[in-house]
Amino acid sequence: MELRQLQYALQIAAERNFSRAADKLHIAQPSLSQQLSKLEKELGVLLFQRNTSSVELTHAGEKFVEQAQTIIDAVELLRQEMSDISQLRKGRVVVGSMPITGAHLLPHVLPVFKSKYAEVEITLLEDSSMNLEKLTASGQTDLSLLSLPLEIPTLAYEVLGEERIDLAVPPEHSLASRSASGIRTALGELRDEPFIVLKEGQGFRKMTVELCRAAGFEPRIVFESNNMETVQSLVATGMGVTLVPHFIARAPRSEFVPVYLPLADPVPSRTLVVAYRRGRYLSNAAEAFMETFRTTVKGLSVE
Repeated sequence: MELRQLQYALQIAAERNFSRAADKLHIAQPSLSQQLSKLEKELGVLLFQRNTSSVELTHAGEKFVEQAQTIIDAVELLRQEMSDISQLRKGRVVVGSMPITGAHLLPHVLPVFKSKYAEVEITLLEDSSMNLEKLTASGQTDLSLLSLPLEIPTLAYEVLGEERIDLAVPPEHSLASRSASGIRTALGELRDEPFIVLKEGQGFRKMTVELCRAAGFEPRIVFESNNMETVQSLVATGMGVTLVPHFIARAPRSEFVPVYLPLADPVPSRTLVVAYRRGRYLSNAAEAFMETFRTTVKGLSVE
């Protein structure tokens, strides 16, 4: 049974005449009759009673036409929905994000995207960078906001930009006065400082430890948290120091605000990326979201 045969049967039922139905379908009448006979033979029932002056539906024909119309309507609806998706009138994108980074970047990105593609649904999944990589690799997110390096080799990515890393110290710390003087702090000067860092599994915690090791010391970690806002607030109360991505440091949301200092050359940075599973088909909606992310973040000048 072919879709066109359903359409032929519906047209014959509407016209009650083979000749008029063939004209409306823009096919030859013998061809229409042949297709109907083929359909009836396949079904094992007679759909139309042919008379010299008219064509009448049989009981089986009435049932067939009723269901055929339902099928044709469903196909047309599906075709329209696919057209809407291809033209970005509809769609769905599942986006993964590191919580704090996303909290500062997504409010800039999402309104821009929704203003262009109002009917595209966005689902946000927030998790640690380690878990986000797993979710992205397994296809549970279309795209994820992450930072390099990525641990899972099946992930591909597009670079959004470089974001410098700053030092955060308590307001009463001896280094705090450098914020006004413009003196930059070398990481090696922090070897005896207590550090407050993110917990294991967070990509930025790994970066902090690796930067300290590259400067020749192992950070003395006195407290860990899952939340970068908590880390910054604890630094502000005098419990220790930490490293903070520059874009996050520019927008503290707590009443406890540390002093942020630029680090000496070579200034450390992290690379923000939009990651996706290598070889995964990206829908038009996902591609559009990636483009919006790219252009919006570039405008924010994260460097």
